[in-house]
Amino acid sequence: MSNQLDSAARAYDVPRPQFGILLCLLSMLVFASQDGITKVLVKDLPVAQLVMVRYWVFLAFAVGYSVYQGSLRTACRSRHPYQQIIRALIGVGEIVLFGWGLRYLGLAEMHALYAVFPLMTLALAGVFLGEFIGVRRWVAAAVGFAGTLVILRPGSGVFELVALIPLASALGFAIFSVLTRRISQHDSFATNMLYMGFFGAITVTLLGLPGWVAPSPMQWGLIAVLSTTGVVAQLLFLQALKYATAATLQPFNYTLLVFATLIGLLVFGELPDTWTVVGACLVIAGGMYAIKAKG
Repeated sequence: MSNQLDSAARAYDVPRPQFGILLCLLSMLVFASQDGITKVLVKDLPVAQLVMVRYWVFLAFAVGYSVYQGSLRTACRSRHPYQQIIRALIGVGEIVLFGWGLRYLGLAEMHALYAVFPLMTLALAGVFLGEFIGVRRWVAAAVGFAGTLVILRPGSGVFELVALIPLASALGFAIFSVLTRRISQHDSFATNMLYMGFFGAITVTLLGLPGWVAPSPMQWGLIAVLSTTGVVAQLLFLQALKYATAATLQPFNYTLLVFATLIGLLVFGELPDTWTVVGACLVIAGGMYAIKAKG
């Protein structure tokens, strides 16, 4: 989604980068809080059910945004309808995988492994979009991959297959991001949101309705918060891009891992082990170097 927001923000001036950074940090805090709420809910409710409610709320927002921008009919027109549908399906799968992973892994572990997605996006963009990567960025990708191996520790006797869930989710989001870059060259931000919301909502409803479990009043409240804050976080990040460039904000996106770790510690009593911390630092270092590297 951040790539869509990048495209939408290009028309804005960039007068107050400090304010943009503050809004970015707030959006990352909201995203991390969402994951904490999801971790509570997935203990008793199907993941697909939660994603279904979130997508219908997102679709309502996408329709409202399209009307506000001028015309719902115009937003429905896409130069790449089939790629839009594939992108929407991948987006649903990525979110479902991440929510499923939260059943088995702590917030710090999930986000430490998921943080490798920018490096996956970099590699995929080089292969499928023909973007120049260069030796330095490949080195950055290698550092991030090494960090992932440190967290996973394959062959050490502590590796679990569930640790592959956040990696699969990260790969899904990387593919989603590359498709977004390609599609956004011709389709508007409103069109991207509308297709993602509509086809995502239809698909996840087919998965969520058959296994519906009636939530308690407390769970309904958390679901409402989860659904509305998803839109709030996206709007905060969109506003952040109004005041600061994507390149300026990118390093601060990694605070999502910091916030998730703190929530995991304070709310769930999850203390990441030394290997997870070291691996996460390597993943972040690789991502930061990739951002700054030119060749």
